[in-house]
Amino acid sequence: MTIPVIVLLVMLVLKFAASLVLDLLNISNIRRNSLAVPEAFSSFMDLGTYKKSMAYTIDKTKFAIFESACTSVFLGVVLALWILPAMYDFGLDIFGVGVFGQSLTLIFMAVVLSLPEIPFELYSQFIIEQEYGFNNSTIKLWIVDKIKGFFVGLILGAPILALLMWFSETFNKTWWLWGFVAVAIFQILMIIVYPRFIVPLFNKLEDLPEGDLRSALFDTADRGGFAARTIQVIDGSKRSSHSNAYFTGFGKFRRIVLFDTLIEHLTQPELCAVLAHEIGHYKKGHILKMMLLSFSFTFATFAFMGYLASSEWFYEGFGFCEAGGFGPVLLMYAMFSGLFTFWLSPILNFFSRKNEYEADAFAVRLCGGADDLNSALRKLNKKNLGNLTPHPLYSAFYYSHPTLLERERATEQIKM
Repeated sequence: MTIPVIVLLVMLVLKFAASLVLDLLNISNIRRNSLAVPEAFSSFMDLGTYKKSMAYTIDKTKFAIFESACTSVFLGVVLALWILPAMYDFGLDIFGVGVFGQSLTLIFMAVVLSLPEIPFELYSQFIIEQEYGFNNSTIKLWIVDKIKGFFVGLILGAPILALLMWFSETFNKTWWLWGFVAVAIFQILMIIVYPRFIVPLFNKLEDLPEGDLRSALFDTADRGGFAARTIQVIDGSKRSSHSNAYFTGFGKFRRIVLFDTLIEHLTQPELCAVLAHEIGHYKKGHILKMMLLSFSFTFATFAFMGYLASSEWFYEGFGFCEAGGFGPVLLMYAMFSGLFTFWLSPILNFFSRKNEYEADAFAVRLCGGADDLNSALRKLNKKNLGNLTPHPLYSAFYYSHPTLLERERATEQIKM
């Protein structure tokens, strides 16, 4: 067993151990608060729903532990037995060694290696989510989604992969820089393409009908300095009763999207407060900042892959036959980069939560108070059976948003 393989196996064990400790801490913290609804939530949360939310979180966490253990074993076996280089060589024998052949090989491997995830997805969707009343999907719809997702991924993924392969073969030293530029442009285009052409393949999007709600939401957008071209409703209830809202695009392509379940659960003032929060992200420049952060991360990723592609130890250490190819580098990065980025989660979540606090403050000032926003957050947490008492360390690693209690305490400090 080579040193690079041993290093990744150690990282695999460390990540699983850390996630296990975090999960157990979270379960323990939930059970410590299980006897009664904490005073901070007693005004809106009844004991029955509170206990149901705890059971939901614990069931999901126990299943996540089992899934993580199985995934870790699977990755360890694939890594230790050099299954990836064998599959890669097999794919090249079938599809050829050209740029499209290498691209199809990677797509073929992505499909095969994702097959073990299917039972976990099915159990999560049709057992856990079903038991707690969130699943509205069917096996037929789930299969159709998978088929559509495969072809969308193939249509979008094969050309960009082939382009990256061509760069790696054409520009010996600077291919990774051109690869970064191509992927950055692709990400920008997807901001426009995804909501307009891909989302409608899976969900129905309709303009919010004329009426008091539409007028109130447009008025909120105008007062917030957000020139919305349209407000659309997405049929999220087609698959799940969970709720959400977001805006997408930029310039003349931007649009506000509300889940139909959100409209069902919230009052008009609460929906305006949620919209004001989303506008806050735009007005505070969070979208641009996240794009720049994403581009920075992508640049660092390609620079690192450029280093690996020129390192003989990488190919020898992981059992690939020929140095210099981009395919093995991308494959190994896609499979195992999570072992390293996991440890960056608290840092990324810290900045994400900072953005959420700023968007909340914007919404409170725009709406003239925190009552509607806090009321909306309480309803959504209750309806979605959110974990009201996560362990702080667990929250740091896994929560991109502050907890309900943290957000309410923050809104109390906002000066109007």
